[in-house]
Amino acid sequence: MERMFFNLQATHHRWIGFIIAIFSSLVMWGQSGTNKAVEELTNHGFENVRWIEDEKECIYTIENNVYKAQGVGIAQALDIIQKYGLSTEKRCKVIVTHLEVPELSLTYHPNQCDTTNVADKRQWETSYEVEDSWDSIKKEKAKNSSRFKVDILVYPQLSFKNLIITQIYQVLFTLNPAIEVSLWPGMKFTGQLILPVYNDGYGYLQDKVHPGFITLSQRFRLPFNIKGMATVGYFSADRYGADLQLFYPFKDERFSLEGRIGSVAIGYWNGFNLHYDTEFSTTWSLGANFYWPRYNTSFSLKGEQYLMGEKGVKFEMIRHFRYASVGFYAQKAKEANSNGGFRIQVLLPPYKYKRFKNKYIPRLNTSYNMGIVYNAGNERYYYRQYRSAADENIMNSNRFNPYFIKSEISNNY
Repeated sequence: MERMFFNLQATHHRWIGFIIAIFSSLVMWGQSGTNKAVEELTNHGFENVRWIEDEKECIYTIENNVYKAQGVGIAQALDIIQKYGLSTEKRCKVIVTHLEVPELSLTYHPNQCDTTNVADKRQWETSYEVEDSWDSIKKEKAKNSSRFKVDILVYPQLSFKNLIITQIYQVLFTLNPAIEVSLWPGMKFTGQLILPVYNDGYGYLQDKVHPGFITLSQRFRLPFNIKGMATVGYFSADRYGADLQLFYPFKDERFSLEGRIGSVAIGYWNGFNLHYDTEFSTTWSLGANFYWPRYNTSFSLKGEQYLMGEKGVKFEMIRHFRYASVGFYAQKAKEANSNGGFRIQVLLPPYKYKRFKNKYIPRLNTSYNMGIVYNAGNERYYYRQYRSAADENIMNSNRFNPYFIKSEISNNY
């Protein structure tokens, strides 16, 4: 009887050991799969990668500084997550950041009725909403951090005007390298030089090498999905000062509000000598937007105050593509004639680039895109506005739109 009890007890211990071994293997397999996803993401050059998991969901953060087309980069990141780190039993949320500030989220819900357990990028839901997931993961240490990494981006700029009856166009073409570096979450320093290449009719000052944008900008996110950016420094249009931008999407994220206010004064460069005025003026813009997902087209109507102090309204329609954005605008101010025109912004090759193994060696490339604006009314004094960032344009303003990202990842399956 004692011998039989001993055998039963030994058998019992063997079964317990066997179950523990299987459970440990499954846990290690799950962890290695998820860690493999993080490793692959960083190996592909994605920055500020984080991962946590609990009983309800697994959460990733990624920042795409590899692919110039944001939708293409996010689609590549989802491919990696689906291959190495996607749970078949709990939801997965991917938070896309820019300068470590959350911009949008993508959420995957496993289909319990699908016996194949094969994820499809078209099943990911996109939204500006990050819920409490960002609070849960933001304190995790980011792998492949973007802080203090230096980019040298060359911004080509083409300007033209038709003011002389005997000459079709007067032209100015410059190459404008800019040093851009992230200092802390949301903060970016930009220092730019203007290098003249061809100048016909734009004055002797444009023949001289001189500074361009010199700015400090701070991106931030407030409750209710309000996003904003505050900037101080030297802007375009011969202005320096401070600028604040805010963006608020409604629950139906096709609709949104945006506002902007700036306090600026005149300042222009004669070589490296800055001549400036100390009298500041206020500019502002307030309007509403609608996004048509079927055609990736945005519509906006804004009331604005321009640099000359005139107040007016502007309507704009922009169609967004993967490698370009094309838009038309019309505006009317009380003190000026009606004006309008079109804008074109195109993505510049190479479309993919990675950093050196020594991540603190500056990365050299062309700017993300280049554009032109055609002013049909040939207006020289009214409707003038400044830009507070070298990369401020109609294409970059849409790169984190959840409907645009949804269409991009759906076309990359």
